[in-house]
Amino acid sequence: MIIFIIYKSIRRAWKYLRAIIDKLYCIFIFKGNKVIYANFKCISTPYVIVAKGGSFSIGKNFSMNNGISGNPIGCYDRCTFFVDRGAKLSIGDNVGMSQAALICHQSITIGNYVKIGGGVKIYDTDFHSLDPVIRTNKNDLIHKVKAPVVVKDNVFIGAYTVILKGVTIGQNSIIGAGSVVTKSVPDNQIWAGNPARFIRAL
Repeated sequence: MIIFIIYKSIRRAWKYLRAIIDKLYCIFIFKGNKVIYANFKCISTPYVIVAKGGSFSIGKNFSMNNGISGNPIGCYDRCTFFVDRGAKLSIGDNVGMSQAALICHQSITIGNYVKIGGGVKIYDTDFHSLDPVIRTNKNDLIHKVKAPVVVKDNVFIGAYTVILKGVTIGQNSIIGAGSVVTKSVPDNQIWAGNPARFIRAL
C-alpha cells in the first residue's frame, strides 16, 4: 500500500512537471514554424513541419494528445502536421485530436467543435503519380494529384480512419472507426467501412 501511494505521488508530480515542459516546447515548435495559434492544451509534443510559403493556423481551445499517455487506445504516434510549400492547413475553434496526422500539400480545413480520434490520417494528395511509367522517374512527385479536404463543424471522426484527397465531410456527420473515406459525406449522416459508405442518417 505504501509503495502504491509513493508511486502515485511521484507519478502525479512528474505529470505536472511534464505538462509544463510539454507546453513550453510546443510553443517553441509552433513559433519556429510560424504557426498562428490561440490557447491550447497538449499532452506531450507534436511533429510539425511548415515549409516556406505554407501556412498553418489553429483556433481557440485546441486540444491534442500525442502518444499513448494522452489517449491509451493502443496508438503510440505523436500528432503530425506537415504543410507543403504554398499549402494551407486551418484548424477551427474547440477542436480535439489524438495521435492524428494531417498531411497538407494544398488545403485542409477543419471546422469548429471537431473530434478527431486516435491514429486518424487526413491526406489531400496521392503523394505519387497514378501512372506507373511516371512513378519510375524523377518527375513522379510533381505529377501527384492534389485536392482540398474540408471537415465541417461538429464532425466526429473515429479512430484509425483515413480521409483521402478531395473529400468534404458534412456538418454533424460521424465517420466510424477504421474507415477509409474516398468520397464526400453529406451533413448529418453516419458513414463507415472500407471504402466508407452510408450507414444511416442522424
